[in-house]
Amino acid sequence: MKRVCVYLGSNPGNRPEYVTATKALGRELAGRGLGLVYGGSSTGLMGRLADACLEAGGDAVGIIPRLLVDKEIAHRGLTEIHVVESMHERKQKMADLSDAFIALPGGLGTLEEFFEALTWNQLGYHTKPCGLLDVSGYYACLTDHMDRMVNEGFLVADHRRMVMTSPDPAALLDMFEHYDPPQVDKWIEMKKGL
Repeated sequence: MKRVCVYLGSNPGNRPEYVTATKALGRELAGRGLGLVYGGSSTGLMGRLADACLEAGGDAVGIIPRLLVDKEIAHRGLTEIHVVESMHERKQKMADLSDAFIALPGGLGTLEEFFEALTWNQLGYHTKPCGLLDVSGYYACLTDHMDRMVNEGFLVADHRRMVMTSPDPAALLDMFEHYDPPQVDKWIEMKKGL
């Protein structure tokens, strides 16, 4: 693992714990010699993550669509910044440059980007680890819902286990080091012979 893609809010959120955990992740990545790949913004949690990583001596690569350069205020102090033409290109570039994916607290874009990476894993387009940094229980309802997906027959239990979760950045990255991707089909009907 050389680079970790992090999805997170372009706003800071309402709890100081979100900023604290974000900065801790940035420092942890740098301390382990892992590069950061993220959305390229200087605002919100995004900017704080990049700043913490850079201040700790790490590398930070930003991928930002041209339309968002001014809206999200592209970070000007990154190791690299790639300005792309669309969100689709952004997500593909982030995935191509990364060996793992983490979601911190964020909004719709954070969830959409994380679930796309997770779905690609489920379908076998990659076997990279995916995890939630569950700061102050932010993702508890989401992980409960994924458990319900399993119980209701819409998600294979092995695929549910692909989503590693921890409130601690170091612990989550340790889980990534030991990740063993599932070797199971997505389609439940085939397993049941329906």
